[in-house]
Amino acid sequence: MKRIYEPLAYTDRPIQTRYWNRFLPDPAPRYAPLRDEVTAEFAIIGGGYTGLSAALTLAENGGDVVLLDAERPGWGASGRNGGLVSVGSAKLADDAILRRYGEPDARRFFDAERAAVDLVEQYLDRYALEVDRHSRGYTYVAHRADRLEELHAYGQEYTRRYDLPYEFVPKEDMAAQGLNSPEFHGAVHLPVGFALNPMKFVLGLTRAAEAAGVRMYSDSAVEAIDTQGDGYLLRVAGGQVRARRLLIATNGYSSDDLPGAFAGRYLPVQSNIMVTRPLSEAEIADQGWWSEQMVCDSRTLLHYLRLLPDRRLLLGLRGSVRVSEENIAATKARARADFDRMFPAWRHVETEYFWSGLICMTRNLVPFAGAVPGLDNAWAALGYHGSGVCMAPYDGALIADQALGRSRLPHPDLMQRPLRRFELGRWRRMSLPLAFGWYRIKDRI
Repeated sequence: MKRIYEPLAYTDRPIQTRYWNRFLPDPAPRYAPLRDEVTAEFAIIGGGYTGLSAALTLAENGGDVVLLDAERPGWGASGRNGGLVSVGSAKLADDAILRRYGEPDARRFFDAERAAVDLVEQYLDRYALEVDRHSRGYTYVAHRADRLEELHAYGQEYTRRYDLPYEFVPKEDMAAQGLNSPEFHGAVHLPVGFALNPMKFVLGLTRAAEAAGVRMYSDSAVEAIDTQGDGYLLRVAGGQVRARRLLIATNGYSSDDLPGAFAGRYLPVQSNIMVTRPLSEAEIADQGWWSEQMVCDSRTLLHYLRLLPDRRLLLGLRGSVRVSEENIAATKARARADFDRMFPAWRHVETEYFWSGLICMTRNLVPFAGAVPGLDNAWAALGYHGSGVCMAPYDGALIADQALGRSRLPHPDLMQRPLRRFELGRWRRMSLPLAFGWYRIKDRI
């Protein structure tokens, strides 16, 4: 494999102290590795939200499906994210999407983002998944007083998208809503979305896929993809899969040579989360942060946070550029410093969990869900820009529909355009320190 991060990124070390491990059954589900030759109509590489949603869509429509994961279903971003189900999978503002792609396709994209939230709700209902759901939509907060105009613009953009009202909360009213922090200077409540336990969600999808007849293999990293006749031969260390159609769902854990068509065209970026010990009701009252809303701030290198059902505070942040023991320690310290600044009454509250992992960006700055260039009967989905809890299942369903030769859901052309190559190609990670350094300056000035 030609992966572009340090080897430590692809081990269990970054998720060793992951809060969501508490919700794994004992023993945790782990399927046998592939040790033979199997055949299937559809082969899926990747067992996260994307691959599981694709597998469910195919199997429930009569497809014969094999799913291969290099680790185990839910090992990657699907089992370690912040659990925010919300729109926002592009890194382009709405006016930029409109200018670049035109009104009709931009509207299809906005419809797809809304439909992605709806699809997660449908999965929760269809499979009776208990995922500790909370939060009425989500809340966007200004991290500086001079960002209030941007806050209003964000709300107005949201209203134009969905014809839904937003609620503006001035600084002086935030404490009454349980959003008291010296760091935040205003908020808007937006009604679409909710929060969930990501581990319970991915485990539920895994059980549903198994019940639907999907054959799943853990510890089965694909080492080569060969075309053979009218199909594909996937080689793993202990066996191989012959399939007529191929779906690739590896997102931030992709490899530049699997397939080569994506070399230099996706960029994994590190995301980090810390979780405190449970807060007492007295501590919650002292700080005045009792809201159960999921919250994102206005930084370019954003923070996201929420009070979990067991009264712990979860805080996520971007900005790491390497995966090493030193970097893990430094990022944990930065997360803690940010937390202390946001919640000064909780400076004494211990951090019990900290972990990290890879999300994925595209040079197009929008998600991709479409045909793999140069390969027949092969599709891929990736690049959710940190909003994969809802866009990943949706894109999995989109490429499964393409493999089935049908179209049910809004699928904009902009998500099917070939991925542009990052300017530095195989050295594209070298751009991150400079970019993130500039973003930090922007967030301060």
